[in-house]
Amino acid sequence: MTLKLHDTLARKKRDFEPADLERVTLYVCGPTVYNNAHIGNARPPVVFDTLFRLLRRIYGADHVVYARNITDVDDKIIAASEKTGKSCAEIAEIYTDIYRRDMRALNVIDPSMEPTATGHMPEMIGMIRQLKKSGFAYESKKHVLFDINKYEAYGKLSRRDRDAMVAGARVEVAPYKRDPADFVLWKPAKEGEPSWSSQWGDGRPGWHLECSAMIEANLGETIDIHGGGADLVFPHHENELAQSACAHGGSPLARYWMHNGFLNIESEKMSKSLGNVMLVSDLLDEWPGEVMRWALLSAHYRQPLDWTRDLLEQSRSSVDRAYQALRKLEGVEPAAGVTAEGVTQALEDDLNTPKAFAEVARLINAANKARTDADKAEAKARLIDAGDQLGILQSAPEEWFKGADDTGEGLSAEEIEAQIEARKQARANRDFAEADRIRDALADQGVVLEDGADGTIWRREA
Repeated sequence: MTLKLHDTLARKKRDFEPADLERVTLYVCGPTVYNNAHIGNARPPVVFDTLFRLLRRIYGADHVVYARNITDVDDKIIAASEKTGKSCAEIAEIYTDIYRRDMRALNVIDPSMEPTATGHMPEMIGMIRQLKKSGFAYESKKHVLFDINKYEAYGKLSRRDRDAMVAGARVEVAPYKRDPADFVLWKPAKEGEPSWSSQWGDGRPGWHLECSAMIEANLGETIDIHGGGADLVFPHHENELAQSACAHGGSPLARYWMHNGFLNIESEKMSKSLGNVMLVSDLLDEWPGEVMRWALLSAHYRQPLDWTRDLLEQSRSSVDRAYQALRKLEGVEPAAGVTAEGVTQALEDDLNTPKAFAEVARLINAANKARTDADKAEAKARLIDAGDQLGILQSAPEEWFKGADDTGEGLSAEEIEAQIEARKQARANRDFAEADRIRDALADQGVVLEDGADGTIWRREA
């Protein structure tokens, strides 16, 4: 099946054809490292990690280059520095490390590279010079700004009218602009702020310029895929597209633009004012990373996702059932060369993760029904391969269920399984009192049972 991806610019799904089969390029806007990441921040890295895994499978791991940047100089970082007394570099280092730790807990593979804004100042200054030379930028009151009226195609990505552009997020209306929608390429530094020397005075680049310069320096003038959250379509990606095209003689910045939908909390927009901001690090204290990853992928990436406790509980149950199927196949050698083709086909259709998870459910059912050694080997191979594609099932089943009791005083996995079998027989004999007694006895020893269509799964309470 041909990989199809929805292109925001074209407003439709398109067959994916990289410019160079030997070097497929993907860039995703990464974090501004001034605080802990919230769960909404985690959706893009999980979504595009799934794409990264798929591209590596199709084109080979050595032929896919994935860059996810780090914005390590920004007004919010400066504010955090002033508040804490730590330098901007210290703030950035602290929260970069936390971000990486949180994303790894969600089974997000490290990207091929993580370019930083502070590491690309010469490239940014060089791009501003080129834009000025080409007549697309102008100086005003120690600022350098992009003149949107010089670029006729401005607005083609977001398709906003002029009033919407001016009213859009992060558009600053200032007296030094020729047009309210013009955006800053270089701004003068205030006293005590981080700054770099340039022909326009000491200062630092505007936010939008960073990604364009980092893309050119690390991936080239035109990349295959540019991704990010839907909130970045305007103004960030619109401005990236414009300044890169104008700096490169009209060459497009990206051949495909991809954006994931918004994440809400219990049907409400996540915001500090509502007090419903959920940090990834806090959620990880209660929920395993694979459960959170499953939840983040449960809806199609382009659709809104409602983050609820019910969603997490359903995701926990689904992951448990997958691990339970693998636990039943302990000791079985996976069949060589057998893959989860149905999962691959679902992902090749614009990362259709709901369809992929439906296929995982089918594979779990097949694994539970497998009787011959050959069927078990194939079932295990397909489940493992499905997990690798989706970034789940990355632990040993007994580790997942905490089958090894840390104290050495609890029931062994074999004893628990024996009790579950005895409970099954009691229920078959309609001795429900005995079945309930066994469940309660196991609960007293910290073992939780969950009955489902595929049988009973268990786990130890943390």
